[in-house]
This record gives sequence, structure tokens and C-alpha cells, in this order.
Amino acid sequence: MKIYISHSNSFDYKNELYLPIRNSALNTQHSVFLPHETDTFINTKDIIKNSDLVIAEVSYPATGVGIELGWADSFGIPILCFYREGTKISGSLNVVTKVIVPYQNSEDLFTKIQSQLFTLNFL
Repeated sequence: MKIYISHSNSFDYKNELYLPIRNSALNTQHSVFLPHETDTFINTKDIIKNSDLVIAEVSYPATGVGIELGWADSFGIPILCFYREGTKISGSLNVVTKVIVPYQNSEDLFTKIQSQLFTLNFL
């Protein structure tokens, strides 16, 4: 399955998100696209359009994430949102997905991603 990861640039995503993803079963079981893994410009709209699933880390407000989730929704791509416990997230997320899951740390995040993938028959 092709998975697009959407996230804010307002945190250390390379160490807190990218590194754990690349070291997880998610990376070995699926084709995972990380939009800021390189400095090369990429048309993310086309990547999202050709994805099977979008996973969004939504702990930090970001216009770009909102745009990407809007694209995914308009293309009919399923969206799973995850946020760090204790953060305030946008109520607008309820418009594009019913799956909005809190997590405590990177390990918990990947456990919950795997659980959601299983529950939604993506595994």
C-alpha cells in the first residue's frame, strides 16, 4: 500500500517522525512517502492523488497539512489523523476523517497506526 505522511514543519519531524517511521514495520510493509525527506521540490498533490492512504500527524497547526488533507479528501483517499496527547487540535479535522487518535510517544504512535490499519482492513 502507498502511504503519504502529512505533518507540520513546526517540530523536529526528522527525528520524531521520519526516523521512527523508517525504522518501523510500517516502512517495511508499505511504500511510505515522507514529503520532506529530501530538499528536492515534489508536487505532493500528485503523490497524494496516487496514494492509498494519508496518515497525518496533526499535533501542530499547519496550513500545508490542511491543504494536503483537503486534497486527499477530494480525491477520496482515506485519512488517519494522530496527535500527541495534551495538544489542542483543529475541529475541522472531523470534516475529513472520523479517525483522530491520540498518542503518547513514537512507540505508541506506531502501535496505534498498526491498530488502525488492522481495524480498517488495510493490513
